[in-house]
Amino acid sequence: MSNLERDPAESAGGGQAPLEAVTELLEPRKVWLGKTTQVRRLLPHKERRMVGAWCFVDHYGPDDISASPGMRVPPHPHTGLQTVSWLLDGEVQHLDSIGSAVRIGPGELHIMTAGAGIAHSEESPSDHPPMLHGVQLWVALPDAHRHTAPRAFDSYRELPVADLGDGVSATVMVGEVAGVRSPAPTYSPLVGAEVAVPAGTAAQVPLAAEHEHAVLVTEGSATVEDTRLQHGEMLYLGIGRTAASVASTGGARLLLLGGEPFEEQIVMWWNFIGRSHDEIVEARGDWMAESDRFGVVEAFDGDRLPAPEMPNSRLRPRGRTR
Repeated sequence: MSNLERDPAESAGGGQAPLEAVTELLEPRKVWLGKTTQVRRLLPHKERRMVGAWCFVDHYGPDDISASPGMRVPPHPHTGLQTVSWLLDGEVQHLDSIGSAVRIGPGELHIMTAGAGIAHSEESPSDHPPMLHGVQLWVALPDAHRHTAPRAFDSYRELPVADLGDGVSATVMVGEVAGVRSPAPTYSPLVGAEVAVPAGTAAQVPLAAEHEHAVLVTEGSATVEDTRLQHGEMLYLGIGRTAASVASTGGARLLLLGGEPFEEQIVMWWNFIGRSHDEIVEARGDWMAESDRFGVVEAFDGDRLPAPEMPNSRLRPRGRTR
């Protein structure tokens, strides 16, 4: 997923997270991806830039696209991050500049490692299902790994499931929940899981006390740590918890995100993550010059996405919160 805003705000993260458990509601901001898909952007948020190494969260749908082309995001670049794709309904076709061509379906985990630079596109297939609903996430790569060569899609059609009791379960996308570990590779301590809470049930979701966490409601409504959350809302839980209580009267699906606080300061602008203004300028210049750094998405039928103009002021790495 691309940040298609033509005047993207500077997003700086890193530095210390509050060393305490909190309940902080993060309300989404609506952003259009082209002319067809509207997303609810939870991260970066005006109050909080990151949760662990998770630095970008877009939640879209459920949308009826039966009478439309659906999603169409032209080829665009990424640096210094991983994209994590998770669908609840529908299908998305992924193409990239290192030759990957993957059709993404619900309940499948797909991770693209940009490293020093990659380009990719995302669009609904011509024979797409009528509904589209999913989450696109970015993970900031630590300095030791952010210049690595781009890595082809790591795809997992089946993932381990943790039984949390009372019918509540967690599909473990990355990291570990309740002793159940995902096979997906990570470059920093992370957790990501979809928690299914059937109607009229409640459970305790085990958490790593050294990690910070947040919970996004992707379907239905739920109560998390005594806070009522509606569809599309995310609750930041801070650090220091060994468990989080979840319950739902009508049934819900939740996305649990967490990780070790990311201490490195980063600069995130448009689709690039770097450590300085000059790095971002260089990445933008390479993309606009069509350099070999990002390659070409050969299989995409259409033009690539031009980068926005750089802001007048210099981009600065700053703290994790505003």
